[in-house]
Amino acid sequence: MTVIAVLADPPREGLGYPSLPGTSPLSAAEASELYEAVLRDLVRAVDRSGGSLLVNHPTEEQLPADARTETPPEAELRALVADTLGDASDVRFEPQVGSTFSARAGNTATHLLREEGAGSVAIVTPTTPFLSRSVIDAAAMKLRTATTILGPSTAGRCHYAGFTEPIDFADAFTPPSVQTLAERTRDAGGEVEFVRSLPTIETGRDLLDVVPLLRARFAAERVVPEHTATFVHEHGLAVHEDDGTGELTIVRG
Repeated sequence: MTVIAVLADPPREGLGYPSLPGTSPLSAAEASELYEAVLRDLVRAVDRSGGSLLVNHPTEEQLPADARTETPPEAELRALVADTLGDASDVRFEPQVGSTFSARAGNTATHLLREEGAGSVAIVTPTTPFLSRSVIDAAAMKLRTATTILGPSTAGRCHYAGFTEPIDFADAFTPPSVQTLAERTRDAGGEVEFVRSLPTIETGRDLLDVVPLLRARFAAERVVPEHTATFVHEHGLAVHEDDGTGELTIVRG
């Protein structure tokens, strides 16, 4: 069973998708609301898969001062997961260790593989609403024979990174992370395989990929990530061609 480590912040303003307010029509509060929706969809997908869910959260001290509240991040995330799944008793919650995302992801993967004897570990974040149960299980199957499984995304990023052996994780998740993680695995003598590419959300530009795909799947009567789809519908997000420039822009329909 692959341990799926979800590195997640509590959905507070300024933490969830901090670049969206300046690059899209969404406010800081709405960006946080979208982050929560994607997190709920991700938690549900992992719970329905054959993997074991681990929520890797920051401590209050690791958060910026203006993002701290009286509720500890673990308690906030526990409540969200319990509300999403109906029961969080089988979900592990562990604090993050490290000063950068690469350090936190690397420390989590290395600890689980070396200290706890996990057969495989995957690192994911609430940035990919289309990371479904089927993709997670397909990656787990590939981890039976490969050292590293990568899920490519746009702009050289990864939406999924699974490992059966630790690698050199220093700055490995800095874009182009898909290239760096593959090279580090090969440098360590390992084998790399891939699962299908999926778009991720960090900036308004990313919504140009996510929103049309979401609306297309809904129009085709295919499965969509429920909470993310609800957010897009309720906020009227759509992509249109600008009549003046011909460029695609994200708007409220």
